[in-house]
Amino acid sequence: MPLLSLRGVSRDFDVSRPWLDRALEHEPRRFLRAVDGVDLDVNPGETLALVGESGSGKSTLARLIVGLYAPTSGAVSFSGRRMQMIFQDPYASLNPRWRVRDIIAEPMRVLQTKKEVSDLLRQVGLAPEDAERYPHEFSGGQRQRVSIARALAGEPDLLVCDEPTSALDVSVQAQILNLMIDLQRRLGLTYVFISHNLAVVSQVADRVGVMYLGRIVEVASAKALFSHPRHPYTRMLLDAVPDLELSGRPRTPVAGEVPNPLDPPPGCPFNPRCPHANERCRTEKPAFIDGVACHAVAEGRI
Repeated sequence: MPLLSLRGVSRDFDVSRPWLDRALEHEPRRFLRAVDGVDLDVNPGETLALVGESGSGKSTLARLIVGLYAPTSGAVSFSGRRMQMIFQDPYASLNPRWRVRDIIAEPMRVLQTKKEVSDLLRQVGLAPEDAERYPHEFSGGQRQRVSIARALAGEPDLLVCDEPTSALDVSVQAQILNLMIDLQRRLGLTYVFISHNLAVVSQVADRVGVMYLGRIVEVASAKALFSHPRHPYTRMLLDAVPDLELSGRPRTPVAGEVPNPLDPPPGCPFNPRCPHANERCRTEKPAFIDGVACHAVAEGRI
């Protein structure tokens, strides 16, 4: 049984101009669909990574999962006890006026969990004495460790990690990733890991979901996706990674820009950038079949 299940989850944002401006110019309200009909399952103990370009809907989906946004349509089902979120920016996600002991203890007070701040700090590689310090006294990597300790204070089954290493130096990224892998092994955690860094995803993920313009276009095991990507967009993302082995294989760079989500193209949303697009792709949305949403794959053209 999945720990987390999403069915037909969509989220629209009202981006209309002020009412008076619209009334004077007879302009209708405008809505931006940031997440479009996502179906997804996350199994206990696994790490599911979500990847895609900026603006693909990854962070919005993360906020829908933890309840910071309500879905416009669809349903999010969670069969565990609790979930917590680790945010992208450790400089903005911690209250600068609170000592670390108060930051970590807040979810313990609200949820009435039986944890010790000193034990949580040790778990994430910090000293118990750090509980008396303020966030500005820590480096970026140490602040992210505090964020992880705060998340663990709620005794979660699921951690939603929204690019937890993107604001950190490369050497510190490796330390945080190793810490998260170790915590998952020891505590039996489940991760939804959001990133645009494919090298990071290849190290931590069991399965990978690829998002484009608010839709899931491919889901596969990490090994299968990195060795045999099926969707043209997934192939372009992997071709954009530098080929350090100088294998000489043909590569197709990511062309064009993500379409305006206020005016998405008809049919498959990737068709303006896809080298395999035909007339069907330009008029008909592909169904998500056997882990991929692509007419060219379904028809055996690629």
